Amino acid sequence: MAGSTETDWVSRFADDVIAESERRAPGKPVVVASGLSPSGPIHLGNLREVMTPHLVADEIRRRGHEVRHLISWDDYDRYRKVPNGVEGVDESWAEHIGKPLTSVPAPAGSPYPSWAEHFKAQMSASLAELGVEYDGISQTAQYTSGAYREQVLHAMRHRADIDAILEQYRTKKAPAKQSQKPVDDAELAAEEGSGAAEEDDGSGSGAGYFPYKPYCGQCGKDLTTVTAYDEETTELTYTCVCGHRETVLLSEFNRGKLVWKVDWPMRWAYEGVVFEPSGVDHSSPGSSFQVGGQIVGPIFGGQQPIGPMYAFVGISGMAKMSSSKGGVPVPADALRIMEPQILRWLYARRRPNQSFKIAFDQEIQRLYDEWDALTRKVDEGSALPGDVAAYARAAGTAAGELPRTPRPLPYRTLASVADITAGAEQQTLRILSELDPDRPLASLDEVRPRLDRAEAWISSQVPAEQRTVVRAEPDTARLAALDDGERGALKLLADGLGSHWSLDGLTTLVYAVPKVQAGLAPDAKPTPELKVAQRSFFALLYELLVGRDTGPRLPTLLLAVGQDRVRTLLGADA
Repeated sequence: MAGSTETDWVSRFADDVIAESERRAPGKPVVVASGLSPSGPIHLGNLREVMTPHLVADEIRRRGHEVRHLISWDDYDRYRKVPNGVEGVDESWAEHIGKPLTSVPAPAGSPYPSWAEHFKAQMSASLAELGVEYDGISQTAQYTSGAYREQVLHAMRHRADIDAILEQYRTKKAPAKQSQKPVDDAELAAEEGSGAAEEDDGSGSGAGYFPYKPYCGQCGKDLTTVTAYDEETTELTYTCVCGHRETVLLSEFNRGKLVWKVDWPMRWAYEGVVFEPSGVDHSSPGSSFQVGGQIVGPIFGGQQPIGPMYAFVGISGMAKMSSSKGGVPVPADALRIMEPQILRWLYARRRPNQSFKIAFDQEIQRLYDEWDALTRKVDEGSALPGDVAAYARAAGTAAGELPRTPRPLPYRTLASVADITAGAEQQTLRILSELDPDRPLASLDEVRPRLDRAEAWISSQVPAEQRTVVRAEPDTARLAALDDGERGALKLLADGLGSHWSLDGLTTLVYAVPKVQAGLAPDAKPTPELKVAQRSFFALLYELLVGRDTGPRLPTLLLAVGQDRVRTLLGADA
């Protein structure tokens, strides 16, 4: 985590971007960009492509500068393959490979008109929840409206120059990738990215090099080859593997696009992009970002954006992922189990070139503990400057604070209660109200949306066999087998329930019982021997209450079960 303003990467990039924008286009809005391909579920690794420029753009806005964050939806890319595990999709979707993503049907049951719109909508909803302000640009709309016509004709006129630049990289063998070890298997799937970088560069035609790829007028796919082009008339002829042959005027034709390695630098120049990050797959010679940097100036008269290479985002503990089974989780999956501030914080506190993991397992409880501790330090004025900056960027944007939980009780406590109550609201309210009798909870709205996230985590990420089920009846056999020490410990606990019935009180009580039994004061410092006795006592309580030797934190469990039922299950009312 950042420890000072010197390690505040967002501010450093904002300084550089403002200066670079003033050099390139003085007095004009600063332009930063992201690109997303809705070729399938847009995962949490792709989110870094958005969050990095978003955080920089937001810092620039906070300083009073006008800034545009462009998100190019690469929805005119070809449909490359049928992704694994997408609900409502089977092998029949393979018949659409080669079509633009906006011409592929949405998964069965989707309310959206196309494959691209289906996955764009999912991501757009998550970006809105995260407070990301952006201008979305559909590349389908841009190409089919003729917005890029002059750029396409210009590229065709200069195709020999483009070919010469690309040839320098075709003849080079790309070096082995730098050994940035992926964090986990989920990242290996994420490394593929959208696939745009893997498209051909326009070479391979016997008639010469053409940086433009038509979509076939008959089958709608890009399995086409340009066979002739007349610069004066812009007459272009292509053939398709389906057998279709067509001659069109490129000056009027809008059913095709520049190949990716030419398309990207064209857009940099067209939009005047100053800042855009790139993934690790763009770090090697011959990659789209590197080649684009050689094309953008000589061909389109623009400049390559500045920006960092960003590292992998890993996943810790994927369990049951509804939207991306067989793949990696999407932002909507993370936002079901954590508040937007927490997800923003994960991206804000790490430099773009640092890998990190997003927790879907028990680690999410520790993450929330860290966030709550940081919140207290910020409120007290004791947090380090870099931590304060990361917190502020997570908690809100230049437009204001994101909605927050009015009374943010510990996530682990809320998860434990949700585990025990299975979402029963009246029981949940009773338990949470008894956590602090001096400040009883009046309504569950006070602990929302954090409570909703904790309930979602329990229901979606904790396997059924690990859920907590309180015994319906006492374990008479185990109670009959108690030794004198165990029976005495349970009596001490039962006798103290009434006077210790709060979260803090019960915490004190359960730790004090083994101390008192050992002849020590309730507040005595624990010794190694005492810790062993405490663990044995805790295991006994879990066994009698839930039939296992572990479970939720005992004070929370006791509150959830209720005094009368605790006494019954511990044999104290016999």
